[in-house]
Formats: sequence, structure tokens, C-alpha cells
Amino acid sequence: MQQERSESDHAVRSVPGGQEERRAEVADVRASTLSRRSLLGGIAAGATALGTGVALAQTQAPTGPAAPPSTVTTPPRDFGPGGAPTTYFNDPDVLTIDPAFNQLVVPNSAITRLWTGALWAEGPAWNAQGRYLVWSDIPNNRQLRWLEDDGHVSVFRMPSNNSNGNTFDFQGRQISCEHVTRRVVRYELDGSITVIADNYNGKRLNSPNDAVPHPDGSIWFTDPPYGGLIYEGAPDAAGGPSNPAGRFNARIGQAVGNGLAKRELPTNCYRWDPSGRLDLVITEDEVPDPNGLCFSPDYKKLYVCSTGKGPGDQGPGGKGEVYVFDVGADNKLSNRKLFTDCMIDGVKCGPDGIRCDVTGHVWISSNAGRAVGYSGVTVWTPEGKLIGRIRLPEVCGNICFGGPKRNRLFMVASQSLYAVYVNTQGAAPG
Repeated sequence: MQQERSESDHAVRSVPGGQEERRAEVADVRASTLSRRSLLGGIAAGATALGTGVALAQTQAPTGPAAPPSTVTTPPRDFGPGGAPTTYFNDPDVLTIDPAFNQLVVPNSAITRLWTGALWAEGPAWNAQGRYLVWSDIPNNRQLRWLEDDGHVSVFRMPSNNSNGNTFDFQGRQISCEHVTRRVVRYELDGSITVIADNYNGKRLNSPNDAVPHPDGSIWFTDPPYGGLIYEGAPDAAGGPSNPAGRFNARIGQAVGNGLAKRELPTNCYRWDPSGRLDLVITEDEVPDPNGLCFSPDYKKLYVCSTGKGPGDQGPGGKGEVYVFDVGADNKLSNRKLFTDCMIDGVKCGPDGIRCDVTGHVWISSNAGRAVGYSGVTVWTPEGKLIGRIRLPEVCGNICFGGPKRNRLFMVASQSLYAVYVNTQGAAPG
């Protein structure tokens, strides 16, 4: 993961209905002279016209389809369990862009903040046997666990070696990507730990980010450099790409043996075979700074998010896009295509985590930076058409499906954990 700031400081309402109605509504909001700054007392310089539209909608008789309130209503919506009711049919922050999204929405299901208190939440994964969610709090060097039966949250594993992505394989074993140790590990059912991968052709990995299991027993994972940030791991040892002048002491605060490595590899994607072999499947030239990844329900396609430039990158880095590949019977990838550039209403909704449901729809976390109202989750058809959005009041880093029926979307967003029930199921374990 990488926290990226959007250059756009505006947020515009998305409204139900056809594209022409949406364009007209956007034009009306942008044309308004009443600023969000005046409404909120100067909280944010250069604020958006979003608050304007909400204020006018509260004081004037509607002339068209009612626009749902957003995450920046005044007073702000309380997403917690003690907040005022917001959902009288569909949640106002679950937005239908295309009617096809309605089949995936559950009426009377509200977005709920289940917990808050992380520094940067990432890597949610659902354990079906234990009926709990595990996720990473990267800077705090810990993994957290939410219990489905009573909502209790506790520290699950600490230290976690600044783990990022987590998943469960088809045997129910947890897979974790560790930043500071530059490796992918598997927690065995007896509690022991197996290192799946920590090098490629004798060179240390950068900082594995996200991983997905395949029914053939293999684990596919991405290896961008974001663990080279002090906040999320350890920079390179002196002279490495993220610490060329040696100003950082990479060993400070680390266990013995950590903080000694230097970046040696491009940002690639790999496939770990149960035989122990590690294969390069996507190069940096094809997808720079790869981040989240997932398979289609039939495992014939692989989706990969390309995020922004990371520490030590010598090239331009990723551009906040999602690519899709065909997966051959020999596990070779081909036919690389741009799935989406994640631009919505002129706002870059930077991708990070990604999951498919059983119908093949693609759910992508959204980091829109300061464009309030565009962070959360975007939902796409297998053909790359945007059909829906879920708005959160925080940048969303990653997502997964879980719950006893695997029909609950869990969203880790900055400091918090959110969830909403949906009318579909996740396509893969974890």
C-alpha cells in the first residue's frame, strides 16, 4: 500500500439515475457560489462544492431526483453503532451509478464503523472456521482480530513484522506479507511459521504487499517497495535506493537482523509453487508498483492494481490504474489490458485492495486523497464499467468479503474498520 494525496480538492455528489441527470447535477453543484468553507467555518482551504449541494438540498424544495447526503454532511454522519439512523431503505452512501448495481445492494443494510484506533489499517482477511476477521495495523507492528459473535477486537499478533496483506489459503492457513522482513509467511495449523518466499534468484524481496491463493496450492503476491518507508517498515541500509546518502539508521527500533537489507529487485509479481519454486509472472515494465491483486471466480483472469511511486523507485512509478491478464493453463499470463484508470467525475480514485465476487464483479478500494466523498469502494463489471460506489469518511486501503455467508464487505480505511452487507458473496477464501 501507499498513502497517496490527490491533487483534486473537490468532491461532487453522485446521484442515482441516468448519466445525463448526473451530469446536470454535477454542473449545478459546480456552478454554486456557496462554498463548503463558509459552511464549515474555514475548516479546509480550497474546499469543495459538495457541502453547498447538501445545504441547498436541505433548504430548497427538490426539483429533481433527491441527492443522497454524503459523508461530509453537516453535522457529519456518525457511522458508529450509536449514531443516528441513516438508512430508511438503501444506505445514502451506497450509490448506484448504473441500475446493474442494484442487484448487488441489500436494502436496509447500513455501512457501520465496527472499530477505530489503528494508525494505518490494511490487509483484511476472513477466517471462515473461526468466524473472525484479521487485519494489519502496519505502523503499530501488529495484527488485529474482530470476532463476529460479539464484535470484540483484540491484538491478534504482535509484533507482526509490519505485515501488510493477509489471506487464508484453501486449507485455512493464514498467509501474511511482511514488510520489515521482506518475506511472505504461512502460519501452520499447529502454530508454527513457514517462510514461503524471501528472495528471488538470491536477491531479497522488496516488501511483499498482497497475496492471493490459487486452488492448485500456489500463492501469488505483489512486491512493491512501500515497506521502505520508516512508518511502515524499514528503509534500505545505507546506500540502498531508499537511503542513498545513509541519513536513516534502518536498524533503529528493529529486531536483530532487520534493517540490514538493500533493495535489489524491480517491483514485480510472483507465483510461489507448492514445490518451493518462485516464478516471476509480471514484470515492473508491465505493472509498475503492483499492489492489490485478485483472481476472477473461474481463475482465468488476474487483476492487479498499480499504485503510485514508492521509495527508491528510479522510474515514474504506477499511475493509480488496474490491469487485467488472462491466466493460461500453464500459469503464464498474457493479453495485458488496462481494466480501469480509476478516474471518476474527474477525480482519481487510487486503487489499492481488490476483490471479485461470485458474479465476476470487481470491487476496488478507493483512495481519493482530499476529494472527500470519493474515498471508499468502487464496483465494476467484468468489462470495466463502473456501476456503483460506497463512500467512506476515510481513505480505504483494502477490502475483503466475509461473515458466515461471505456476504459482508469488510473495508479497512485509514484508522478504522467498516462493514456493509451485500447481495453477493466473495469469490475466494480470505
